[in-house]
Amino acid sequence: MTHSITVRVPAKVNVQLAVGAARPDGFHDLANVFLAVSLYDEVTATPADELRITCSGPDAAQVPLDTTNLAARAALALAARRGITPGVHLHIAKDIPVAGGMAGGSADGAGALLACDALWGTGASREELLDICAGLGSDVPFSLIGGAALGTGRGERLEPLEVGGTFHWVFAVADGGLSTPAVYGEFDRLTAGTDVPAPTASPVLLDALRTGDTTALAGALTNDLQPAALSLRPSLAATLAAGTAAGALAGLVSGSGPTTAFLVKDAEAAAVVADALLASGTCRTARTATSPAPGATQIRT
Repeated sequence: MTHSITVRVPAKVNVQLAVGAARPDGFHDLANVFLAVSLYDEVTATPADELRITCSGPDAAQVPLDTTNLAARAALALAARRGITPGVHLHIAKDIPVAGGMAGGSADGAGALLACDALWGTGASREELLDICAGLGSDVPFSLIGGAALGTGRGERLEPLEVGGTFHWVFAVADGGLSTPAVYGEFDRLTAGTDVPAPTASPVLLDALRTGDTTALAGALTNDLQPAALSLRPSLAATLAAGTAAGALAGLVSGSGPTTAFLVKDAEAAAVVADALLASGTCRTARTATSPAPGATQIRT
């Protein structure tokens, strides 16, 4: 029987995304409060003659199967550091919405890195894995650690945060994706000529996470990219209105979108809001989840 390693890795929601002005390198300084949620992809690494990517699950046809995929890039980066041939078949079982602002691609990168490390027995330290993750993309390090964290710099420098309870969410998945660079470009256009403040984490929001206060968290949710996402996809305003009308405590665009996230009181409220969002016709599907969730975790060998 062929030995393989399977890693489960979570989606994320940004409960605060504060965005600074564009830097000379084109990136933006961020204060990005990540919360991992219980929607997962699974990445399975199996020995192969060469690097190969396959994918199954919802919207699998939209997932690139070449070296632009972060899972492939993760395997190549680890192999290059160790001077080994990246002979591996990576199968991604998708359940995180594709191109939805929930870091599904980043999750796959972190999952592939952990799976290849275990498969190849490279014994990389957590610090080395996080360093490789940071080189792959701003959201990839958080996908590895999960839980809750404040990301600064371009989001890759992480400070774990304490969470004092369970939060319930509904995610409304839109048709099609939104390009993250396009959303940042629209943010730059909308803020041109204005004094964009330096991004800082909200003490009220951090306290709400620490104490597990759902009502306080709902009042503190912010996303500086939301006006840009709504400018590029005005129909998202109707989704946000439908979710809050159905009883969500708060709603916001998740990251760069187009998925919208709704914080609700409990599992019962989540089911009601999800049903109402589906009935509204303003989204393709609605998913319920809880947070925090663990980061990349080996589940099968």
